[in-house]
Amino acid sequence: MAKLYSECPKKQNDLKPKEETIDFLLNYSKALSVIHCNNLKFEALQN
Repeated sequence: MAKLYSECPKKQNDLKPKEETIDFLLNYSKALSVIHCNNLKFEALQN
């Protein structure tokens, strides 16, 4: 167990998401709306 913590963590700067992942997240964020009513928040996904 100690050996695992003594190793240097791998660099995560090389992360390259797929184009489909980016498109999915952008489309999801465009369709999401948050409605504020008094002290409550309602999230609605508009498709």
